[in-house]
Formats: sequence, C-alpha cells, structure tokens
Amino acid sequence: MTQEKLFTVAGTATQNGVTKARFANDLVARIKILNKNGCTDINLVELPSPMTKLQALQYLTEQGVAGDAGYAVANKLAEKTKIAKKGEVKVSGKAVVKATVKADAKVTA
Repeated sequence: MTQEKLFTVAGTATQNGVTKARFANDLVARIKILNKNGCTDINLVELPSPMTKLQALQYLTEQGVAGDAGYAVANKLAEKTKIAKKGEVKVSGKAVVKATVKADAKVTA
C-alpha cells in the first residue's frame, strides 16, 4: 500500500487566467516559486496539521474559500474524492463471514 504524501500548506493561485489548487510544505519557498512563474492571486495558508491533498481540500472548503478559488478547490475536491472512492474495497456479508470462520479456525487450531 502506498502512503500518501502529507502537506503543511495549501491554497490557490492563478496563472494565465486559470486558478488551481496548490500544495506545499514550505510557505515562503512556494510563494517565491509561484511569483517567479507569473502567478497572481496567490492565497496559501498553513494547515493546522500535516494533511493529504484530499484532507487539505476539505479543510479549505470548511474555511469558506470563495470566487474562482472556491471553484478551483471544489473541482479538485471532487476529483480527489472520485479517485479515493475508486480505491475503496467493498466486502459483501458472505466474505466477512468466511473471513471470520477462517480466523476462528486458525485461532483454535
């Protein structure tokens, strides 16, 4: 299982008229890079704790990001939620019963 990368900074920035969600671990360095690349409307915040991209997007949504930035965050959140749901494993009731029986058999054997 791959471990998702954690970020301490998240927000949005606009480049060539397109607003995108951005993630980083160093606020100052990320702002410098975005400025160097011609980004405007840079709005990055430090997260309360290290978070995955999905968690960071949920946090930004809770903070009430509005306008183009809110739209960019909502779109990226929808994309990440869809990807996260793809990775979920659904287990039927029969599989759970079989797994329990096998586990019990191993314990008593």
